[in-house]
Amino acid sequence: MILLSLTNCRRLIQIIALLPALLMVVPVRALPPDKIEVVQVSLDPFEDGWAVNAQFEFVLKPNLEEALEHALLPLYFEVEFELTRPRWYWFDEKSVAAHLTYRLSYQPLTHEYRISTGSLHVNFATLNDAMGFLMRLRDWKVLDRNSIKPGETYIAALRMHFDTSQLPKPFQLNAFTSREWVLESDWKRFSFEVTR
Repeated sequence: MILLSLTNCRRLIQIIALLPALLMVVPVRALPPDKIEVVQVSLDPFEDGWAVNAQFEFVLKPNLEEALEHALLPLYFEVEFELTRPRWYWFDEKSVAAHLTYRLSYQPLTHEYRISTGSLHVNFATLNDAMGFLMRLRDWKVLDRNSIKPGETYIAALRMHFDTSQLPKPFQLNAFTSREWVLESDWKRFSFEVTR
């Protein structure tokens, strides 16, 4: 028979009292399957203007991943940026509108994933690496210094979406009738003031 001392009994009671806290599982925040979330966005000075830096978060849907990995079709993601100047006497003035298209494809001969924008492309060994690159936007120049007025307050907005208009026609029809092909973010809006 084991006898516990008073000190050991207190320690045992403390451990038992802490067990629920130790066993508590922190739930992982799950994104809706058709949502891209704009986690962070900023407009930062860059050379002779301003550039957008942003972080997106999303999970590639199984049907999109399957189509990509079987080299059936590339996936196109479009990032859109708008800058408007609010006016009390009339409609808001749209000062700047820009878009950037990423093409995500799988190369079966080299077993690599490729992200292209314009004539530039980067290869990745895994889909996770490619997705990490796709979800991080860095130094995208959207504003020239002379395109906006110092001292004015503007509303900047950014969003990303899977561009179904770039799909082949049979897939476009399927995308039009099914939510399985929808993957988009809401507009993330923030105010921006030019101080210099």
